[in-house]
Amino acid sequence: MPSRVTKIVSIAALAATVLISPGGKLIEVRAADSRGESQSKAEYSATTQKDQSDLSVTVYNSNIALVRDVRQIRLQPGVFPLRFEDVAASIMPATVHFRSLTDPSKLNVIEQNYEYDLLDPQKLLNKYVGKEVSFEWQGMQTKALLLSDNGGPVWKIGNQIVTGLSVGSYRFPELPDNLYSRPTLVWTLDNRGGDAQKVEASYLANSMNWNADYVLTVARDEKTADLDGWVTLVNNSGAAYHDAKLQLVAGDVHRTPEVMREERDMVAKSMAMNAGSMQFAQENFSEYHLYTLGRRTSIQNNESKQISLLTGTNIRVEKYLQVEGQQYYYRNPQGIGNAIPQPVKVFYRFKNEQQAGLGMPLPAGTVRVYQADSQGGAQFAGEDNIAHTPKDENLRIYVGNAFDVVCERKATDYKKIAYDLYEMEYQITLRNHKNGPVTVEVREPIGGDWQVVNSNYKWTKLDVSTIGFQIPVAKDGTATLDYRVRVKW
Repeated sequence: MPSRVTKIVSIAALAATVLISPGGKLIEVRAADSRGESQSKAEYSATTQKDQSDLSVTVYNSNIALVRDVRQIRLQPGVFPLRFEDVAASIMPATVHFRSLTDPSKLNVIEQNYEYDLLDPQKLLNKYVGKEVSFEWQGMQTKALLLSDNGGPVWKIGNQIVTGLSVGSYRFPELPDNLYSRPTLVWTLDNRGGDAQKVEASYLANSMNWNADYVLTVARDEKTADLDGWVTLVNNSGAAYHDAKLQLVAGDVHRTPEVMREERDMVAKSMAMNAGSMQFAQENFSEYHLYTLGRRTSIQNNESKQISLLTGTNIRVEKYLQVEGQQYYYRNPQGIGNAIPQPVKVFYRFKNEQQAGLGMPLPAGTVRVYQADSQGGAQFAGEDNIAHTPKDENLRIYVGNAFDVVCERKATDYKKIAYDLYEMEYQITLRNHKNGPVTVEVREPIGGDWQVVNSNYKWTKLDVSTIGFQIPVAKDGTATLDYRVRVKW
């Protein structure tokens, strides 16, 4: 790729830059020629996005991205400043690393600066406080001393102090050295090598994130489903990345206020792998998972992009209904003689296994569930978030509450046997208004040292403080669970 290197030297011809001020005025910035009022104070080299020979972006699901920008440029010998333009506006300056890939031992960085005071009409005017500015006023070209610009410019014209001028346009003799048209990295380099070199700048940038979105389409019989996974990538980093290698890291990366260089270098080295397909290839990376897109892509600034991640077909799914005991079970006020309604939750569960067409680590994200209706169309049935899920682990998707299955509960007895021993009895009623039988899993919390005194349904100890019941309910039928527990605190 041909190099674009700019050197500021004496300008032989008059040049002008025109800006539009917030009030719609033209602001013209003029640079004098070699015989005029001013010229550049320092000579520098500059490189822009046009010099890129390679670009890689690794995005983490913690709102950061690692950018690796390789450019082919020409460098002057000795000590000189280099402006590295077209970097992300959200760059984290402490994470920047610059090196020569051609001759790293002969190109050293002496000083590094990040310039983010960007050029706009108001800042340009502020920089000229205490200086003369030319402008059009009452049809004439006028020069005035800008005394202040707090809430509006204050001018000295002759011996008068003037405010509230209706100015057509401003004309400035030159651009201040400390204003930049775009975020820029400035290095002071010591080059003892060749003039043509390939250099690399890597850095972390904020405001770039990704997450996984899944579509689970459940068959009419609710026994199988298809799963489509998408990567949703959002770029608000303040830069566009064209024709870039894209990698994604899934996992909870620990971050401190100051990013260690060792961590940065480790991540940069992880980006050297090549993907062999057009979809994402997955591999282990430290305690995380790395997903590499097998083709290059462009990511525009302020863009949301979706890329296919995976597809699974004929996945065996199980639908089940569940009632969960109240959080403050023994202290909840009862319904003054009325049973307390409880939601009957609806879940789908399936296993992330290769046999089901899956078997790859699933990044955290949102699963949206659709189900086929009687006409063959897919209708939205609910959504749930999942955590990072390794292969061969089960997923449980909560989609909502049952409409036609009703649950009510009430405490039917409470007895104090001793100062630390109590007996309590509960009744849970389930009514099924569906066109077929259902089974509802009832999970009940119990505190203290407990035992079940009696129950009209078989119970299972799920953990130290939970018992479970499987309650079948016939079509248009009612089932009532009665159980009594003895608790010692």
